[in-house]
Amino acid sequence: MTNSTQVIIHAARVGNVEVLHELIHQGADIDARDEKGYTPLIIACYNNQPEAAKFLIENGADVNAGDLGGNTALMGAAFKGNAEIAGILISNGANLDLQHGNGGTALMFAAMFGRNELLKQLLGAGADKNLLDVRGMSVYDLAAQQGNTEAIALLDAN
Repeated sequence: MTNSTQVIIHAARVGNVEVLHELIHQGADIDARDEKGYTPLIIACYNNQPEAAKFLIENGADVNAGDLGGNTALMGAAFKGNAEIAGILISNGANLDLQHGNGGTALMFAAMFGRNELLKQLLGAGADKNLLDVRGMSVYDLAAQQGNTEAIALLDAN
């Protein structure tokens, strides 16, 4: 990983928009990837840095980029339960139904980890509740497996 990549990833992780601005002004790759395939946007979103996420998107970051496992920034926001970050991504065209290497979606993450406010947000934005992962499990199955009865009720209501 180049020094430029390390610096832009770190700036995204800590939400340093000034450094991100300077790096992009100097021609740094806004979609640079670290050894796990994380882009600055994925890192900013996973680390709850909404201003950095907005800045990166406004400057052309790929909202649908996935890491080496196919995990996107929206999946990270769903895993973490960060509705603000999810809202930024959704309003900027994030694909709600992308599936990572095992077929999981942001909606599935929200159901599995009890992020029910995020589940509502994703359903409201039009996420497909009928997709299956590689094991043939639906978001309903995953919610039931975790005993997330609130998610099941939300899924039934939408």
